[in-house]
Amino acid sequence: MDFNFTDEQKMLRGLVKEFVDGEVRPLAQKIDEDEEIPIDLIKKIGEMGFLGLSFPEEYGGGGFGELGYCIMQEEMTRACNSTAVFIGAHQSIGTNAIYLGGSEEIKRKYLPLLTSGEKIAAFTLTEPGAGSDTFNLSTKAELVGDKWILNGSKVWITNAGIANVFSVFARTDKGISAFVVDADTPGIIIGAKEKKLGIRGSVTNTVTFENVEVPKENLLGQDGKGFLIAMKTLDAGRIGLGAGCLGASKELLELSTVFAKQRKQFGSAISKFQAVQFMLAEISAKIYPMESIVYRTANNYDLKKDISNEAAIVKLFCSESMAEIADKAVQIHGGMGFSRELPIERYYRDARILKIFEGTNEIQKMIIGRYAIKDNGKWKVDE
Repeated sequence: MDFNFTDEQKMLRGLVKEFVDGEVRPLAQKIDEDEEIPIDLIKKIGEMGFLGLSFPEEYGGGGFGELGYCIMQEEMTRACNSTAVFIGAHQSIGTNAIYLGGSEEIKRKYLPLLTSGEKIAAFTLTEPGAGSDTFNLSTKAELVGDKWILNGSKVWITNAGIANVFSVFARTDKGISAFVVDADTPGIIIGAKEKKLGIRGSVTNTVTFENVEVPKENLLGQDGKGFLIAMKTLDAGRIGLGAGCLGASKELLELSTVFAKQRKQFGSAISKFQAVQFMLAEISAKIYPMESIVYRTANNYDLKKDISNEAAIVKLFCSESMAEIADKAVQIHGGMGFSRELPIERYYRDARILKIFEGTNEIQKMIIGRYAIKDNGKWKVDE
């Protein structure tokens, strides 16, 4: 792949960076402390077109594809992981499931509202007994006349408390199926907001469906084929997560380098100490391959190649690397890295979830291992 970004992509990065520095970065600490993203900021993000950046223009999107979406997420996470997670849950998985599985009628009905930010989406897959074991869903959908009746509970649903539209996965007589469900449908109950270690500004709730009636035409794809839609959606989510890890890691490298040049011990800036230089070197050595695999995989996704294995690798490598980098950043900053006076401890807390959601890293290893066995260990490059 040619890693030179187009002029249009460079302009996009500049636009996002300007918005992030002006609107998101000044609010990042408050978002973490208040545990919510201001409605005004969400509206501004929608007005900028950032909530539909990856989708075709015919549905109100920006037409930038997954690669453009990753550029945006990289810049967004440099300032605020909570805001990036909100965008990812809305666009990369919540709305993307509708785009990937919806009929033309459904896409025309929902996508323009979602890409503009007029409505917010959430992806409801995880259940109390079906986290990593996503095939073991207990939420049920029964076709009665011209309506599907949904019953069941979902947990750890990002954006649930603010969503207008849900992409819902449930079990039917034919297997797992996917549906688009309006959040104001009678019978939907939103649980209390979860109190979390990190990404505190990202709203997370349980969602319960009690005899929820969904129009027959709101089925996404074919009955019993919803599991494939979920997996394809998560492929995109994992690439976007990698882009977020990349952005936060670049920010931590910059903050740590500046601090190391300013902080003095034993009469010298700590940047002159080999121990600190080695930590900065190790951070840099992680960022380079992170950037390479994120954009290469995003490009192949846009070319409609099968990138499930590569997406799992992106998620695994980037989330593990981000956790290591956040830890080293705290170490370089010493006591100040442990203090809320600086944002370092926030990045450290935010990093932990990255190894869990979008499929735990143990699941990613299973996917990667299965591909290795299936292909007899032969690495397939850009086929």
